[in-house]
Amino acid sequence: MVQPYRHEPFTDFTVEENAKELEAALHQVEQELGQDYPLIIGGERIYTDDKITSINPNNKNEVVGTVSKANKELAEKAMKTADETFEWWRKSTPEMRADILFRAAAIVRRRKHEFNAWAIKESGKAWKEADGDVAEGIDFLEYYGRQMLEIAEGKEINSRPVENNRFSYIPLGVGLVISPWNLLFAIMCGTAVSPMVTGNTVLLKPASNSPVIAYKFMEVMEEAGMPSGVINYIPGSGSEVGDYLVEHPRTRFVSFTGSREVGVNIFEKAAKVQEGQKWLKRVVAEMGGKDTIVVDNEADLELASQAIAQSAFDFSGQKCSSGSRAVIHQDVYDDVLDRVVEITKGLDIGDTSKKNYYMGAVIDQSAYDKIMSYMDVGKEEGRLMIGGDGDDTNGYYINPTVFADLDPNSRMQQEEVFGPIVGITKAKDFNEAIDIANNTDYGLTGAVISNNRNHLEIAREDFHVGNLYFNRGCTAAIVGYHPFGGFDMSGTDSKAGGPDYLYNFLQGKTVSEML
Repeated sequence: MVQPYRHEPFTDFTVEENAKELEAALHQVEQELGQDYPLIIGGERIYTDDKITSINPNNKNEVVGTVSKANKELAEKAMKTADETFEWWRKSTPEMRADILFRAAAIVRRRKHEFNAWAIKESGKAWKEADGDVAEGIDFLEYYGRQMLEIAEGKEINSRPVENNRFSYIPLGVGLVISPWNLLFAIMCGTAVSPMVTGNTVLLKPASNSPVIAYKFMEVMEEAGMPSGVINYIPGSGSEVGDYLVEHPRTRFVSFTGSREVGVNIFEKAAKVQEGQKWLKRVVAEMGGKDTIVVDNEADLELASQAIAQSAFDFSGQKCSSGSRAVIHQDVYDDVLDRVVEITKGLDIGDTSKKNYYMGAVIDQSAYDKIMSYMDVGKEEGRLMIGGDGDDTNGYYINPTVFADLDPNSRMQQEEVFGPIVGITKAKDFNEAIDIANNTDYGLTGAVISNNRNHLEIAREDFHVGNLYFNRGCTAAIVGYHPFGGFDMSGTDSKAGGPDYLYNFLQGKTVSEML
């Protein structure tokens, strides 16, 4: 009997024992830094001369590990392996596949602080952000296992007296999973196991910034009993390996999380039917956002200010759900703005592998340079209230930044910066605030802070985002509680961690027998 699903509890690091356990895990991981990791294709470990080097963003002189890099030839080898494995894996029982996920969840849960430490080292996350990341990965394993068991029961359809009709779902084939660096464990894990538990085989290409934790995940899946060839680990270049597999005629689906630019390119390439291809590829894409918190003049202003700061600056604003925009009613604009600045002043930043700072570094030099270039844009378009500076001497540190008085159509309020910057805009009334919230190309998350029930109900209908939150921040969706995915240029609204997500990797089959 499988227990009912509940999300993995978060660790309270104000408890001294918990903090000491994570410190011990960080010390343990530090002894393992700099190792060399192979590709895994059909269970075979393959080392290549060409490597990806994973760097600690908090300390750019610290190498987390080097990982062998796939090329087109190895990508083709992985495709053939996954294709051959699919022929028998598709017939494996849902119970077997779900049990692998449940066992993997138990293994990660026992090693949670170790995985937290790897997440901190490889992405510069703060402690609570790393813990939330790993907990979400556990949740995906537990939730999707249960969802598969439910789907396996089938759907009831009608039969006439002269026939017996049955309806069921079958897997698609070989899929390419391209995972991001920001939720380096959770999204990587969830996007890899969702097609796997539904009976497909997977080519996993993790982000080049975070390949080591993905290798650790592969070890867990093997320990949990996943057969060789079901998930194949092939880090590599997007332009070489990624594009090759997106266009491959044997690729049945692509699951991508990342930037709008790359996502649109994948969608376009996958749509073209290649010679020898006899299906239309499915694309599941999550492509970011420009997420807004709306505050009206009947809101709890302290709640609003805390929600704005937290949503903007958790993990240095490097979440697709980060609240990079706030639209505030003119009556309370100055009060909320002043309080957000005051809260921001109290946020500390530093090497999170040494101390439990609120914020660590941004992911790499490219991200640092891009975010810093927007500081000049913000100063031209609005009023700099706090921050606006950074230091990349030892790590890629950018101070939390608030720009005020921005035009709703300004670059700062339209373009996804993906860094610790929040832009604030004034609205004359609630209807204008909702219009402003809807004026971007994106539609991922949003929040409304208000004690006016009519305003909340207007937002429920008219605020066009995939995940809308009332009287809380716009980040931190929980698997099984807040199915996650957005509209418009935020992606295909595939609702990860929701009751219908696994159907992205299945197709319906009707069998009708005359009696």
